[in-house]
Amino acid sequence: MSDAFLSSDDFDEQAHQLYNEGRYDDALMVLKEGIALYPHAVELHIGKAYAHLAREEYAWSRRSFEHVLSLDPDHEDGLAGVGETLLKLGDRDGAIKVFERILQLGFQEDHELMLQVGRALFREGLIGPAHRFFDLAAGAHAESPDAAACLGYAAHRLGNDAGSLYWLRRALELEPTFAEARIYLANLLYDRGETEAALHHLERTQPEDHFDELGIWRHIELKKSVYRLPDEDPELKPWLARLAEVAGDPDPVDMLLAEVEASQADGGIRDPHQLELFGTLLSELHAMQKKPGQGESHLVVTLSGQSIRGTWDEILLQMKDADREWAHGSMSDFMLSLARRGQAETGVVIPTTDAEAFIRGSAEAGVLRIVQ
Repeated sequence: MSDAFLSSDDFDEQAHQLYNEGRYDDALMVLKEGIALYPHAVELHIGKAYAHLAREEYAWSRRSFEHVLSLDPDHEDGLAGVGETLLKLGDRDGAIKVFERILQLGFQEDHELMLQVGRALFREGLIGPAHRFFDLAAGAHAESPDAAACLGYAAHRLGNDAGSLYWLRRALELEPTFAEARIYLANLLYDRGETEAALHHLERTQPEDHFDELGIWRHIELKKSVYRLPDEDPELKPWLARLAEVAGDPDPVDMLLAEVEASQADGGIRDPHQLELFGTLLSELHAMQKKPGQGESHLVVTLSGQSIRGTWDEILLQMKDADREWAHGSMSDFMLSLARRGQAETGVVIPTTDAEAFIRGSAEAGVLRIVQ
């Protein structure tokens, strides 16, 4: 069909397909052809600006985005693009002002836009502002696994491991096959010394899910140390093959160093639960010494997104009643069951001495979130 019979939407669709295939030069060519016929088509200028951005042609990208705003000063994609380009050019204050303008215009309910802005800020190391936009995205779309995962990444970078554990597990609750979130969670647990919990999650990924050598190395190391597998074990072959694809052939010296890192001075494997157990004993002692509260109300949010308000005892009772499996079971068995599951997935030992200790321990394990 002749270009004369193509609408601006046709050009935009063609360019989007090329862009998604990583063919930025071809996408730019199509967009320029479309703009020649439809010079006032905002979406074509938006596409052109993002194609320049993908090619790291930041000055050209900024010029195209600003042209969009000359056609439509309040265009949300144009504003987001200008902000992202300003970040690339080092103008952080200018970018923040543009992103604030998006909120002033009332676009905080657009969770995809909030994620886009948050990711742009995150990539440039502005973790606090990124967390804010990720939080807005999660508020606009509570069932978005991407928003939950991004909050997990940001919380970790901000030093809030409990928050990170909660949001990453929330993402997996919403989308169990979310490999990126599971790999990030596994690496976080590994860094905390929770090696068994890290392996629990790594074993639920496939070699092709990994695009970074770190998670693959750790999976191989943990498999070898926990199951005492030799280097030539068939179970390791697909992982070693993927490692070769991602990072080249494994260096025997690096393999040796990884094994040394996982071992204690006496040659045994580090027990990742010793510190957690010590912390739990302190929590239980604190719980036994603390005087009973006077009915103070709290608010928690579970992994399923359920908000529960009440005293610690009332919250725990509502949690049990909401779980069909335990609706008629004993409270102590319910707590023990959740504590075992939480420990298996996070490595954190959750105390079961009383409702407050259990709920606070569950929050530390990322099983729920204490809002108030």
